[in-house]
Amino acid sequence: MSVTTVDDRARYRANPSVLTALKNPRMLTREVLAGLVVGLALIPEAIAFSVIAGVDPKVGLFSSFIMAVSIAFLGGRPAMVTAATGAVALVIAPVAPTYGLDYFIATVILAGIFQVILGVVGVAKLMRFIPRSVMVGFVNALAIFVFSSQFPQLIDVPWLVYPLVALGILVMIVMPKITKIVPAPLVSVVIVTGVVLTFAITVPTVGDQGELPRSLPELFIPNVPLTWETFTIIAPFALGVAVVGLLESLLTAKLVDEITDTHSRKSREAWAQGVSNVLSGIFGGMGGCAVIGQTMINVKASGARTRISTFCAGLFLFLLVVVFGDFVGTIPMAALVAVMIMVAIGAFDWHSIRPSTLKRMPKSETFVMVATVVLVLITHNLAVGVVGGVLVASVLFVRRVAHFVTVSRSVSGSVARYVVDGELFFASSNDLTTLFSYPDDPSRVVIDLSGSHVWDASTVAALDAIETKYAALGKTVEIVGMNESSSRMRGRLTGGFE
Repeated sequence: MSVTTVDDRARYRANPSVLTALKNPRMLTREVLAGLVVGLALIPEAIAFSVIAGVDPKVGLFSSFIMAVSIAFLGGRPAMVTAATGAVALVIAPVAPTYGLDYFIATVILAGIFQVILGVVGVAKLMRFIPRSVMVGFVNALAIFVFSSQFPQLIDVPWLVYPLVALGILVMIVMPKITKIVPAPLVSVVIVTGVVLTFAITVPTVGDQGELPRSLPELFIPNVPLTWETFTIIAPFALGVAVVGLLESLLTAKLVDEITDTHSRKSREAWAQGVSNVLSGIFGGMGGCAVIGQTMINVKASGARTRISTFCAGLFLFLLVVVFGDFVGTIPMAALVAVMIMVAIGAFDWHSIRPSTLKRMPKSETFVMVATVVLVLITHNLAVGVVGGVLVASVLFVRRVAHFVTVSRSVSGSVARYVVDGELFFASSNDLTTLFSYPDDPSRVVIDLSGSHVWDASTVAALDAIETKYAALGKTVEIVGMNESSSRMRGRLTGGFE
């Protein structure tokens, strides 16, 4: 049973709080306007992710609205934005075309239930095993992914799109030097849209991405048989959505923690994501997780820090789509592309690729970072890249630690003494049996483990094998210096490998 102390509560207390923001007009204005920018940026991506998932655009838009609003009340990471995402869309994409929309929605709901279970059992604690090099790779891959995802809006388009994108980027560079009260991305979108409408420029708009819904989302209870067969069909997809969604959400939360120098409750975030997915499914949404690009717009580009911005993002998304759909449809995609390009540039860790950093950083750390980026770019899945990066980092760490074990031998009269230094586990203990001079040693052998620690059954089996080899030669072995934990493990396991 865990106990939350006063210090723990202070550590996780939102700073600034929602109440603080509500009492501060300037801060409240920043939060609301940040939500407006994010709401605008969510529209084209929600539509695009719906297409990937093989469902109607309104499915993605409703999902983004419901998840952003619900996570503002449930989530553990203030200012983080949750909505429909590409990672989830890719995992769940085969369901709708193969089994239909009802099975699709059932999969979303089951994925949310899985996430609640994983959150309650403490899966968020696994975040501590993700090394910094993987996090840097994750951030860099995210930036490249966000940047490259804008290419469809920049290829085979009217030439006027390019000066409009350049104008949007220029506004976002200059605006913070004038004032930070109004988020630069919002000013950029307004100016670029104004130019297009004033001069009647014909360029791709938000309305070209798909039809916007005109009504509120309705309850959607999937019409699927509640049988084991149904479960076996949707469970693999649901589990994939749950794992990918949690991994991406928790990594995003950790990234925002570092940017804002605050702490957040990862376990709460995990089960809250699950509840949001269940709600999304019940109202006919496609599900999702933390949206990294829009979260960076919210936190880094717009300076938001509270749940007000997240709630406003969902609220404005709904109002913009349902109430002001005709106007939103006229916003040029060039304006949103400019915002996303600046997000990508700002998110990339340029320090990690400087020659001075690469020269100073261990090659293994750089390799893990590059491996994470490459895996993401190959699979188009941030979660796969992170898992692969962790595996590469683990293998390199095990390989490095395995070489830290040393065995020194000395002979005094009728006694051979071996001193073992280093951590003994499966990687280092596999070669342990080859480091003894069995036929050349005298009748009594002492193995000193005071400078080492026994971590697993492989090491106990190796020690048993050493004793067996000496016993076959009529020699006795005494193992000394073993710490209490190692002694307990050996006492419990020794002799059980024959």
